[in-house]
Parts: sequence; structure tokens; C-alpha cells
Amino acid sequence: MHLASGEISMEKEMNNRSRGIFHILLAAFGFAMMSFFVKLSGDLPVMEKAFFRNLVAIFVSLFLVIRSGEGIGIHDGCLPTLFFRSAVGFIGIYANFWAISNMAIADANMLNKLSPFAAIIMSIFLLKEKPALFDIITVILAFIGAGFIIKPSAGIASFPAIVGVLGGVAAGTAYTLVRKLGLMGERKTMIVLFFSVFSCVCCLPFMILDFVPMTLRQFLCLVMAGVSATVGQMNVTAAYSYAPAREISVFDYSQVLFAAVLGFLAFGEIPDAASFIGYAIIIGTAVVKWRHDLKVSQPS
Repeated sequence: MHLASGEISMEKEMNNRSRGIFHILLAAFGFAMMSFFVKLSGDLPVMEKAFFRNLVAIFVSLFLVIRSGEGIGIHDGCLPTLFFRSAVGFIGIYANFWAISNMAIADANMLNKLSPFAAIIMSIFLLKEKPALFDIITVILAFIGAGFIIKPSAGIASFPAIVGVLGGVAAGTAYTLVRKLGLMGERKTMIVLFFSVFSCVCCLPFMILDFVPMTLRQFLCLVMAGVSATVGQMNVTAAYSYAPAREISVFDYSQVLFAAVLGFLAFGEIPDAASFIGYAIIIGTAVVKWRHDLKVSQPS
């Protein structure tokens, strides 16, 4: 029995969506494992942790650039934006790693997941895009949810959470700049390579001045953090090659679940009631936005 062309097309679309969801779940697990290994590496300086995380990414992205056969080169006009993206991304990684080292990894991961909402704000300034009222409301709700995790009444105890929010905002800005670079024609592998080299160069002087000798266990943890981050990055790329963000992005929030389980099993971390309320608001907002974007994208 032969399937009609429309049925074949629909079946292919469903298969691609399933593959996209599978890869986004693998990416979420990879990034949660990165957080786990960063925290497991102990009280090493953050710059040292960030250096080794990006060092692994240099080798992987360099291999992909060489394998593409297009050579190492930057498209005309992209260099200033590449520097800006790399500087903001470096701030994001530093803030995220510092937050992971100083608070529950589930909380740190959730605050980092403010990045899609921060990207809506930054796209106003960087891409001259005007968000819809619905998008503005979701941003407000997401940051209200973050307030429950930050717990401002905790005073200085909330400082790591504020740094975590900074990491999420910086990541959202970096994603917006990646999109801008894509519109300018720059390759994703070249963006990752440039960012990884930039970050290692920035980390190096701080690491030399404040170098702490590592045990073999700590070294292996940092190598695994780099490998895990690379697994996450590669699967994110694969996921969005199979399906658009509007269809699968909400599954990326499974990273918080993975991080919470790892944090509980390895460090005995149990988020408090306020954090759970914050999780519910942010994830709930993300789900509502996902369903709204799906509905809007469907032809009438």
C-alpha cells in the first residue's frame, strides 16, 4: 500500500521532530553533566575551570572546521560582531561557572535558562526587532520566577543567584549575536572556534596569576566538563537541524531536571519551596510560549 505524497511528507516531518527532541534531550543532559563536573572539580579558580572547558571545545571545533574543507577564515564584516559575541559569551560562562560553584546546580541551571527570554530583550537593540506584547509578558513572568530563586530577602546569600541571572542574560545576548552572525553568513563552527580561542586567551593570564595545582581527579573532572559541554553543543546543533526551535526548544528545560537529580545524588542538594515555585513559573511560561509559537506558525 503506497502512501500519498502528503502523508509521506507528514511522516518525515514527525520523524524529524522526534529526532530533534531526542537530540535536544541529549544536549540538555550534556550541559547538566557539564555543570555536575564543574562543581565536582572542587574549589579550583573559576578561570581555571573555564579555560579547560573551552580548551576541549577548541580541538573539537577546529577539527570540524578543517573537515568542512572551507578553511579557517572569517567572513567580511563579521570580526567586530565575533569579538562582541565572544566577550559577552565569556562573561556568561564565567558567571555560570561561578554560580554553579556557589549554589545548587539545579538553581544555577534554571537561572541560566533565562537566556531565551533575555534574547527577546536583546534582539530589540541588536537586531532592531520589535517583540509582540505576548513576548514582553513572558519575559516579565520569567524574571518574576527568577525572583523566587534569587530570594532577594536573603541579602548577601542571594549574590550567587544574581550572578546566575547575569550569566543567563549574557548567554541570551550571545545567542542573539550568534543569530546576527548567521544572518551575516558566518559559519557556526567558526563562531564556536573563535569564541573558544578568545575565552582561553582571556582566562590564561588570570589562570597563570592564580594557578592552583590540580589533582588527577580534578583534571579529569575539568576534561569531562569540556567533553560534556561539547556533547551538549553538538546535539543542540543537530536538534535544530532536524526541527525548528518553536517545536522543540521547550524540551531543553529537561536540563534542570537532570541537574536536580545529579545535585541530589552527588551533593545532597534539595531545592527549597521558593525555588520550586520559581521553576514552575519559568518552565510554565516557557511551555505556554512554546504552544503559542506553534499555534502562530501553523497555516490557517
